Amino acid sequence: MTSGRKILKSPSPSKSKRSSLMMTQGSVDVYAAQCNSCMKWRVIDTQEEFEEIRHKVIQEPFYCSNKPNRSCDVPADLNYDSTRTWVIDKPNLPKTPKGFKKSLVLRKDYSKLDAYYITPTGKKLRTRNEIAAYLRDNPQYEGISVTDFDFSSPKIMQDTIPEIFQQKDSSIKKVKQPKNDL
Repeated sequence: MTSGRKILKSPSPSKSKRSSLMMTQGSVDVYAAQCNSCMKWRVIDTQEEFEEIRHKVIQEPFYCSNKPNRSCDVPADLNYDSTRTWVIDKPNLPKTPKGFKKSLVLRKDYSKLDAYYITPTGKKLRTRNEIAAYLRDNPQYEGISVTDFDFSSPKIMQDTIPEIFQQKDSSIKKVKQPKNDL
């Protein structure tokens, strides 16, 4: 599956294991999955549906026919291009525990996405230690473990990053625009 805000032109990951997020204004605005057969991108309606697909994409590859009224004969919902920044998620990550919400925020310099979890009470948790403390202080979440939370970040597709940013020394830096002398 893949989702993104801008599209990349660089080589893409394995065709059968793609999930994507599209980014706008620093956070994910569209979830998408790539058909294992025709390679077309299909919009995934919710984060929960996206996580379900991503969780089992290696064992159960995604196909256009998984979506209602879709087949490989229908045009793609999205085209991979540079109209938005795309990020590729790792396959088979655990689903977010019920009641919690995972939030991914793109750094302003496009260097990476930061992962956070929002609790059912609205508290933002940024680390495994914060999650452990929250679970310890809220026994109603017994059965949920710190290992049920994954802070790994999707890979930002470099060819979909806006032109004013460029890769330097393994981090992305803003390119200074030359001033026009009058």
